[in-house]
Amino acid sequence: MSTGPGEQEPQTTGRSVVVFGDDVRGDRDAISATLRSLPGVTTVIRTGDYRAGALDPDQAAAAEAIAYDALGVAVVAVEPGALRTSVASAQAPDGPIVAVEPERVMRAIYDEAPATTARFADDEAFTWGLRATGVDASGATASGIRVAVLDTGLDLEHPDFAERSISSQSFVTGSSAQDVQGHGTHCMGTACGSAAPAQGRRYGIASQAEIFAGKVLDDSGAGTDASILAGIEWAITNDCRVISMSLGADSPVVSTAYETVGRRALAAGALIVAAAGNNASRSNGFLGFVGVPANSPSIMAVAAVDADLLVADFSAAANPVEGGQIDIAGPGVAVYSSWPMPRRNNTISGTSMATPHVAGIAALWSQTTGATAQALWDALVEAVQRLDLPASDAGAGLVQAPD
Repeated sequence: MSTGPGEQEPQTTGRSVVVFGDDVRGDRDAISATLRSLPGVTTVIRTGDYRAGALDPDQAAAAEAIAYDALGVAVVAVEPGALRTSVASAQAPDGPIVAVEPERVMRAIYDEAPATTARFADDEAFTWGLRATGVDASGATASGIRVAVLDTGLDLEHPDFAERSISSQSFVTGSSAQDVQGHGTHCMGTACGSAAPAQGRRYGIASQAEIFAGKVLDDSGAGTDASILAGIEWAITNDCRVISMSLGADSPVVSTAYETVGRRALAAGALIVAAAGNNASRSNGFLGFVGVPANSPSIMAVAAVDADLLVADFSAAANPVEGGQIDIAGPGVAVYSSWPMPRRNNTISGTSMATPHVAGIAALWSQTTGATAQALWDALVEAVQRLDLPASDAGAGLVQAPD
């Protein structure tokens, strides 16, 4: 699924995302009182009232307001224009509300795999991406590190994930965490797949990480801010050090909600990495732009390169807004990984495929150095392989695993 070049108006749901200031974040009474003062809101459900922060998606779908306790945001069943008028006083300099935004629909970001030439190539032992990033020569395993992949779920019966520590949760109404679409299983395979798959070459990076599979996109590969924010909160509540999100919307404007959440995730010890976007068509002269949520300054934006270490034709270039730069690059063209059974494996392309390379390698660095949050971000950037590409296309360079 590829987002089209130039599409800048993401689909919205008619609900609103409300961002609370740092002063009231965590103040349940103040947040509840503010939400109940809004038009049409009498009942508020809270993620903090659910075990491990795992909000029930069916109850959330019917809620007038959902408060995300750890993130300090809420989703309200009121249209943004009407809501902004009613919260004007609450957005005064000393008011509890920082911003109101329309709730977006995000989508998985990938394409069918094109044929490639090969400076690097898959072989019998490793995928080209693991060769290019040094995972093949690394002794790190990410043992003890919790990694969350927020996507279309995971094939929980896939043999390559047997006997792994897996926590799964669906944030999609009427759906289990089981992946039937494929995108989530593919991304999880790259980030956290086995070092010794039952058949075929190795494709997984953080082979001993504790897996947290959050289903935030439905079986068509689409999901709302409410589901994605619920997944982020769940991951933070469960002390995940790395949160991988191969999803986005083609909007060049920075979201206050996702920037606030990214900043608060870093403060909680979690690094969010997100796909820069597939809205370029470089062969046709269109460079695209980094979209939401990757264009948030506190979320690491990941571009895709091919097996010749050239920027992928679809990979979005830097966006001139603050935070819209590309931060790092990962292998994203013709990437072989896991896929729901009975197919077992598949080869696809996208900044979606580059992102879990970065997430898995971040987990390796966290294990070997103890780094988290901003220190982990800095370690990834300092260790890159410099590429003969502009920073606007590939950021600091190609992510590299620790020795």
